[in-house]
Amino acid sequence: MNKNNKNKSFGYELIINLYDCDIEPISSKEKLKQYVDELCDLIEMVKYGETLLPYFGENEEHTKGYSLVQLIETSSITGHFSEYWKSAYINIFSCKTFDKEKALEYTTNFFKAKETTHSFLER
Repeated sequence: MNKNNKNKSFGYELIINLYDCDIEPISSKEKLKQYVDELCDLIEMVKYGETLLPYFGENEEHTKGYSLVQLIETSSITGHFSEYWKSAYINIFSCKTFDKEKALEYTTNFFKAKETTHSFLER
């Protein structure tokens, strides 16, 4: 590691686990696109390209669902959604600072999660 970069942050990552979510937003491609569009506006991130929303893992009930990848000019937003478990797993990583409390509150409310856990890393 370059000694000049030792005390500088490269980026910030908010990791959110959401449990007992409303089934509609986690199982709808349109709702998931709406989520990422509104989140990017809320935390002032610029999308880079289209939102990728593949649906796969259909061989097992507990693995099928959407995954989300949205590149942003300062890194990415990813998510994995389980209809079976009614859960969502979101990562927001950016070299630019963002309001993690706003992102957490918006995400929890959007998916109507009854329980959440989260962590925040400065990298």
